Amino acid sequence: MLLRLRSCCSSAGMIIKVQVLQQCQYHPVNKFACHERITHIMAKPGILGRSSSVPRSNESMRIIFSAVVGVMLGYLFGISFPTVNITKLHFPSSIISYIEDRNSGITTQTLLNHAWTSAASHKNNSVSNPDEIPKIYVPTNPKGAERLPPGIVASETDLYLRRLWGEPSEDLTSQPRYLVTFTVGYSQKANIDAAVKKFSENFTIMLFHYDGRTTEWNEFEWSKRAIHVSVRKQTKWWYAKRFLHPDVVARYDYIFIWDEDLGVEHFNAEAYIKLVRKHGLEISQPGLEPDKGLTWQMTKRRGDQEVHKVTEERPGWCTDPHLPPCAAFVEIMATVFSRDAWRCVWHMIQNDLVHGWGLDFALRKCVEPAHEKIGVVDSQWIVHQVIPSLGNQGKAENGKAPWEGVRARCRKEWGIFQTRLADAEKAYYLDHGITPPNLTGA
Repeated sequence: MLLRLRSCCSSAGMIIKVQVLQQCQYHPVNKFACHERITHIMAKPGILGRSSSVPRSNESMRIIFSAVVGVMLGYLFGISFPTVNITKLHFPSSIISYIEDRNSGITTQTLLNHAWTSAASHKNNSVSNPDEIPKIYVPTNPKGAERLPPGIVASETDLYLRRLWGEPSEDLTSQPRYLVTFTVGYSQKANIDAAVKKFSENFTIMLFHYDGRTTEWNEFEWSKRAIHVSVRKQTKWWYAKRFLHPDVVARYDYIFIWDEDLGVEHFNAEAYIKLVRKHGLEISQPGLEPDKGLTWQMTKRRGDQEVHKVTEERPGWCTDPHLPPCAAFVEIMATVFSRDAWRCVWHMIQNDLVHGWGLDFALRKCVEPAHEKIGVVDSQWIVHQVIPSLGNQGKAENGKAPWEGVRARCRKEWGIFQTRLADAEKAYYLDHGITPPNLTGA
């Protein structure tokens, strides 16, 4: 009994002694050997003996007491310290790049410390019960981003080229205010080179390549800083719908969407912008030299004016002097849009109607009053060279040349677009209990 009591209060060495004595009870023949073993064990340094049992027992008690107190303090400290939910830690994406590239100048420890500090700070500033933390939901955020805090939402972007190194805030030495796009084939490189030189460094240059040839353009120095998009056998309106979303080009005051067959000897882009601002034009085009390539009187250059907004057409062509093609009208070969006008026009471009025919008659839907905000800039004019290069990208069928199939598709698209627009307007009025204007004689 005494041995059992001491075994409870002593160290591990005492437990060994009890086990040996119990073994000797079952082996009386080995009693002498057991006695020697016990003596040997008790003689080992650090094992309790008769002369050191009290001090060692006190030391053991202190150890046990310290351990108990430590556990209690740790428990109290743990329940009082804010917990951090590891699932809510959002580590910077550069952690991944650090794992992939050990030569990164930022250590993993630094990034982790930042993430943990941010999480702890958020926890300290919130309620104690995680279930009571309000969920973020901002209905005014862009669709799909309602769960994000508004301060992190980047709803618009740009086409500015950036470095792969250094401080992001130091990437841009300039921020062009205007964008010009050309839909091009390499055979028109000389024409495009001449056109690009009419646009200052205040313009971002963007080329849409319908023939798949891009690297050849590097012979021009400006091409190395231009943006190149290459998809074979597509039109400028196909490109514009997919690569010129209003939120992508929102940094630009004006967007030029031009063909490749335009002579620009008498054109200066900066002077053009000044006139557009002066006359309040939201949608415009340069005047066309009347010697060739002229379809509409509205786009014909007038030598005695800076800008004109109305014209007279052939008899019967204009039912209203404020409507196309006598006013509120420009063609689509060299159109220039303000930022706000383009946001509207982009939504009107149909995904499957790639030629844009009929769009020129509908541009007036995007500005008000259209006959005041759509016009032609006469003092900065161009020449339409009428080069059917895109038409040659068509396919010969039924004995017809490739360009004939392209032209037939253009006319068909015009009819489809007119029908869609008329049906959409009619449906809107009927849904709102209004008699459609064409039924009232308006």
